[in-house]
Amino acid sequence: MSLKAGIVGLPNVGKSTLFNAVSTSAKAQSSNYRFCTIEPNIGLVDVPDSRLDKLAELVNPNRIVPTQIEIVDIAGLVKGASKGEGLGNKFLANIREVDAIVHVIRCFEDENILRDEGAIDPISDKEIIDTELQLKDLDSVERKFSRTEKLLRTADPKVKAEYEILKRCKQQLEKGKNIRELDLGKEDKSAVADLFLLTDKPVLYVANVDEAAMHTGNRFTAELKKVVEEEKAQMIIMNNSIEQQIAELDNAEDKAMFMEEYQMKEPALNKMIRAAYTLLSLQTYFTAGVQEVRAWTIHNGWKAPQAAGVIHTDFEKGFIKAEVIAYNDFLKYKSEAACREAGKLRIEGKDYVVKDGDVMHFRFNV
Repeated sequence: MSLKAGIVGLPNVGKSTLFNAVSTSAKAQSSNYRFCTIEPNIGLVDVPDSRLDKLAELVNPNRIVPTQIEIVDIAGLVKGASKGEGLGNKFLANIREVDAIVHVIRCFEDENILRDEGAIDPISDKEIIDTELQLKDLDSVERKFSRTEKLLRTADPKVKAEYEILKRCKQQLEKGKNIRELDLGKEDKSAVADLFLLTDKPVLYVANVDEAAMHTGNRFTAELKKVVEEEKAQMIIMNNSIEQQIAELDNAEDKAMFMEEYQMKEPALNKMIRAAYTLLSLQTYFTAGVQEVRAWTIHNGWKAPQAAGVIHTDFEKGFIKAEVIAYNDFLKYKSEAACREAGKLRIEGKDYVVKDGDVMHFRFNV
């Protein structure tokens, strides 16, 4: 599955530094000036999962393949981006292509890092980005609303229903609120699906703090947390610079020593990646054999044939059955053969809803 999370925020808040910390395939240029990132940097991020390592210890495969999320480092937005200020139109188009937003907000003071917006104010920073995305969405909704309004005289009930949903979205955006807070149902969302609304995308806030606040937070994060909780969103506190330094260490012992020095049990970015994974309503199943132990990304609630299709479309088309072992059973009995012998290997059909952590093997015929 190709899933994308876009890193957004005002210029010089630490977006590219965060990208460098999380990306396993690309490094972004970090500089103290606006629009350092003009074309979006794209990198693949491994989703941390200790279960994968434990399975690999039991199977001893030739290779281990984690599941990944694509991270897009989108250039800094500025006030007026919705009207084309800066490189606004280009940046907003980049955001439209992602599945979720990671919004980086500066929560530290440093006179050496440029800030055109004045004193540090995370709430104002959040509102600037929110407003630009809302204005862009309002423009899209109003255009379709006007077209749909003209069709009302056809008395088509579908058109009327679509008109009412667009009206709700328009009113929400005019109040300065995000579409995701409307809690639109699946059928309701189909009326605006073609608009790819920016404020309907799930969002994770990253409070970028200085070293002193990386474990406790500070007055800036306390203020931001209140607003984020009202929005029923999640917030991660981290020092993006330290996370980048950890990521740049190749030796595991060096990493462990570095984290011990900063009293860290794991990189904060691991929590961020897992949070983004959860934000997108994703889960993992595994395949485990001598050639490889691999994690596969699927959406919560997917059935066995859909899960098989992630490996190859032929697996879904020709799906017959799935051999399934619960992760805890695999750990307990230590091999597929032992699980089979203990009656812990199940044969499931097309209606089986895959559970997070299932170890699976598919039978198919094309």
